[in-house]
Amino acid sequence: MLEVTLVFAIIVAMAQDPSTQPRHIRFEPDDKPPLAVTAGMGLQFAILAIAGIVLTPAIVVRAAGESDSYLTWAVFAAAVVSGVSTILQAVRVGRIGAGYVLLMGTSGAFIAVCVAALVEGGPGLLATLVVASSLFQFLLAARLSLFRRLVTPVVAGTVLMLIAVTVMPLVFDMVTASPEGNSAWSAPTSALVTVLVIIVIALKSSGGLRLWAPVIGVVAGSVVAAAFGLYDVDQVVEARWIGLPSGGWPGFDTSFGSAFWSFLPAFVLVTVIGAVETIGDSVAIQRVSWRQPRAVDYRVVQGAVAADGTGNLLSGLAGTVPNTTYSTSVSITELTGVAARRVGVAIGVFFVVMALLPKFLALVLAIPDAVVAAYITVLIALLFVVGMRIVAEEASDYRKGLIAGVSFWVGVGFQNNLIFGEYLEGFAGGFLENGMTAGGLTAIALTLFTEATQARRHRLRTDLALSELPRIRQFLDDFTKRHRWGAAMSERLDAVAEETLLTLLDVEGADDKLDGRALRVTASKQDGRAVLEFVAAARGENIEDRMAVLDEPTADRPVERDISLRLLQHYATSVLHQQYHELEIVTVHVNPPSQPSRTGEPDNG
Repeated sequence: MLEVTLVFAIIVAMAQDPSTQPRHIRFEPDDKPPLAVTAGMGLQFAILAIAGIVLTPAIVVRAAGESDSYLTWAVFAAAVVSGVSTILQAVRVGRIGAGYVLLMGTSGAFIAVCVAALVEGGPGLLATLVVASSLFQFLLAARLSLFRRLVTPVVAGTVLMLIAVTVMPLVFDMVTASPEGNSAWSAPTSALVTVLVIIVIALKSSGGLRLWAPVIGVVAGSVVAAAFGLYDVDQVVEARWIGLPSGGWPGFDTSFGSAFWSFLPAFVLVTVIGAVETIGDSVAIQRVSWRQPRAVDYRVVQGAVAADGTGNLLSGLAGTVPNTTYSTSVSITELTGVAARRVGVAIGVFFVVMALLPKFLALVLAIPDAVVAAYITVLIALLFVVGMRIVAEEASDYRKGLIAGVSFWVGVGFQNNLIFGEYLEGFAGGFLENGMTAGGLTAIALTLFTEATQARRHRLRTDLALSELPRIRQFLDDFTKRHRWGAAMSERLDAVAEETLLTLLDVEGADDKLDGRALRVTASKQDGRAVLEFVAAARGENIEDRMAVLDEPTADRPVERDISLRLLQHYATSVLHQQYHELEIVTVHVNPPSQPSRTGEPDNG
């Protein structure tokens, strides 16, 4: 009970307005920590994550009744693939990778469908299905802008919160369950010591000691567990120091029979849900990796999804279970204040090294379940708050709040088998029994319904050039008259369009020549206000980031360059700039002059 109280306390503390909380970031992504810090952080993160990486394939293989030789190979391959994909996320090769510390590991969401595939067709069928389903992630990453209205931050934040709902019941079972023959207090005591040490250090230490809070807590908990006889020393003694798995690559099933086609839809659906989780993780990691808040860069999100797809592709080629981003990456970064991508590379290297060192792997796997579960409890609590923050920041109207609320509780209901449990048991491999899957699909469906029933959008296709401004003005004037807003609103939309156009052209280089880029302007009426969307080929800085520093004095930025931004900030209710690899989208909300402005005072234009 005390542990639950402590976790609740840390949730309440982290849920305060993030704008009033200092960002304790010691190393940002571009920083270069000392080698000792990089190696130390990489080692402790790898140690704490490796158990989860090997546990998923072990559960899948044993549940399916496969051989020990295949189990050995699947665990080895999962660790190597996780290491390679974690490095890829950190270093960002071309358009693959986020450029942030995002741990990659085996995905528990695939357990049910993977077990069913192994039972039906063996490792060869599983490998083929994983490879085929991974291709959908590459498609999603390449055309993420097309799905922007469906895979929104509200959807991603809801999925992050549901991860806690999905994982915590299992974690609490591990915390309280003492092995047979040991004291009933052995597991709870070990878990409580672990949680107390991590939280006390994290809350009271502002220096370098905070970096080591997770590993210190796990070591303290393991010492207490060893006193109760919970630490499996024999497993460590019997393991080899260096070695490769005795089993071999299982190969592919290329017959593409009925089993492949019957399982493929379930694998694709779970893959898409996993991609939504990755989108949420890549949005969240950007929120916690910088001292000064930055606008979300959706090119980073695309890179993260592409790296996730690469990890799944490698998993299929290696004949092991699929992998995904570990949402605890966000919690670890916020807990330690270390976001340097060098640490991500170090974590990946240690994953690969551990795969080749059975003795070291056994040392980690011998950590008692209660200690591992206690550590995960703190991280999942922080992750829940990160998802809650994203939803709170993005749910600006009751529709988004309703989507998040309904989807969250639907996920809770399905996870606890409280909604149509007797009808959906075992359906499509049981994937709807997972709260993250059920809630994520609900959020996507409700978002799709909201978009489909919105007021009709009016579109204009033109060129990104000042010479096209008269056409845009005429288009907006017609739009204003259609909704009977009057001349004052027409002038305001004209001003917003002009300043947005100048900002996209970057002002300094703007002239009457064609910029060579196509422009699509969309206008619609939502909740009594005008919503303008400007879509052009990608180029330039993020407008939101530039607006955020308008009031900061700087000698190297000409004042005249900010005039358009200041005017846009004055006329617009909100400005959202989404940058993708293939295009950039500026969405501007504009209130009619008779409605209150953002300051809450009457706006007379």
